[in-house]
Amino acid sequence: MSKLHVVIIDAMNLIRRVHAAQPDTHTLEATTQTCLKTLDKIISHSEPSHIVAVFDHTGQDRGWRADILPEYKQGRKPMPSDLEQGLDTIQDAFWQRGVDSLLSQGDEADDMIATLALKVAAHREQVTIVSTDKGYCQLLQPTLRVRDYFQHRWLDLAFVEKSFGVRPEQLCDFWGLAGISSSEISGVPSIGPKSAASLLSQYGDLDAILSANDLADKWAKKLDGHHDLARKCKAVAQLKTDIPLGFNLQDIRFQPTTVSA
Repeated sequence: MSKLHVVIIDAMNLIRRVHAAQPDTHTLEATTQTCLKTLDKIISHSEPSHIVAVFDHTGQDRGWRADILPEYKQGRKPMPSDLEQGLDTIQDAFWQRGVDSLLSQGDEADDMIATLALKVAAHREQVTIVSTDKGYCQLLQPTLRVRDYFQHRWLDLAFVEKSFGVRPEQLCDFWGLAGISSSEISGVPSIGPKSAASLLSQYGDLDAILSANDLADKWAKKLDGHHDLARKCKAVAQLKTDIPLGFNLQDIRFQPTTVSA
């Protein structure tokens, strides 16, 4: 493994899950302390040379994806008010552990994470994204990994093949057809995961499927009138990888701090 190991934490993915697992009587302080214990375990297991926690902006703007597909995350529950008000406290606590925070502005944290991860991987350096979000699997490369901390598993090539039946580079095409229910990305009506995987196995990508003149009648009928929807769903599922970051790796070099007993 390279001496350089960049760990990128999908901060809200982690914090929301920690917060949801807390009893109702627990305070923001309890959530913060549990987040810190989780952070300490991530650091201990991954031994990063560089690390950053990337946060979504908390405004009402749902970003460019909702401009393409208005129903995108339309029904998602808002962040609990106590948690939203306490994010600065959690960021400060991370900082005291030697972990800087990056806040997205307009674009989703996912896109900032994807941009940073690919920049590191392009130099054949090791990068680990810590998140339960399977959307990051589209980025998988020999030196780019995705770690689901809560399930203690790698979201790797074997995971993608078993879960979706396609290759990582086909995932956005897959979601263009089958959708992502948790994000309210519909996909094409009546085309489910097995059908999407079968079509991609035969044709390779979404464009080839939509332009094919030898589709079986059952597929042609289901796709008829939904080509634009499929392309929009694919576009929304695809991560941006060209977001201006405004910092360099030196800024997120990990410098361990002493934790008070």
